Amino acid sequence: MAKSTAENTFLRLKTVLDVLTEGVWSGDALNAGQVLAEATARVPFNEHEAELLSGGIPRGHKTLTSATAKLVKAGWLVKGRSGWTITEDGMRATVAYPDAVSFATALDAGTPVPADIPVPAAPAGFVRKTTAVAEVPAPAAKTETKKTARKTPAKKAAAAVGKAAKVIEDAVEPVVKAVRKGKAPAKADEAAAAAEPFEGPDVETLPQPEAVAVAGDFNTILGAPENWAPQYDEAQMEFDFLDQLWKKTAELPAGHYTFKIALNRSWSENYGAFGTFDGPNHELYHDGGTVTIRYNHSTRDITIN
Repeated sequence: MAKSTAENTFLRLKTVLDVLTEGVWSGDALNAGQVLAEATARVPFNEHEAELLSGGIPRGHKTLTSATAKLVKAGWLVKGRSGWTITEDGMRATVAYPDAVSFATALDAGTPVPADIPVPAAPAGFVRKTTAVAEVPAPAAKTETKKTARKTPAKKAAAAVGKAAKVIEDAVEPVVKAVRKGKAPAKADEAAAAAEPFEGPDVETLPQPEAVAVAGDFNTILGAPENWAPQYDEAQMEFDFLDQLWKKTAELPAGHYTFKIALNRSWSENYGAFGTFDGPNHELYHDGGTVTIRYNHSTRDITIN
């Protein structure tokens, strides 16, 4: 029986800890992108999870990256300046809660790892194996055959995950090789820093809509069939999960334009000037040329340049 998105997400969260534990055992420096790619390779997306959102990221990947906040809250994962680090409790959790049901129950309930569970040691002769592989370019098609094979949703999702993982890899430094010892720093300011680790570049740290559109009187210039229609692809913004902004760059003739930000391809939730729900239109006085509109969903603010 096919597993639900919730079940798959908990399996992938467990796999995130498994992969980081294996990295500690092998001494390999794994960055966040590699960890997420390996987790999604070991627990593949179902058809619903493989669907690409407007930002080009699979739905399941977005769900997983958001859900990793649960691991941080549980004290099993630290997202810091040098990347993602599994804690001793995180390693012990992989032993205490070996199956998806017990793992999900403990994580949701905030159940501490039993004190008598030891930190797992690497099995004898352990060699870390990876399931995720780099996408290999397909052989060039013969000149007499002009047909191009269409990518399946799963292949599109895999390619997008690879792209997302590469961005994350470039954004964060390698995961430290050993588990943090938890020793109290001598200085008070160092203790405060240890208690609240710096959150470096991360992915999907805030809940985001599935789609964001710039719906206005210039959508037909962008190629949409009509103006003020947030359902069309041409009006959709792309999500930059490093700076948590939705962005739309376009070439527009000089003129005065008006628009609103509409979520999830409908007018059910939209924001106008000053981030007001169903508020007055944003206005754009443009000299002509390239313009970029940015939308911050946490504040409902926009910037234009």
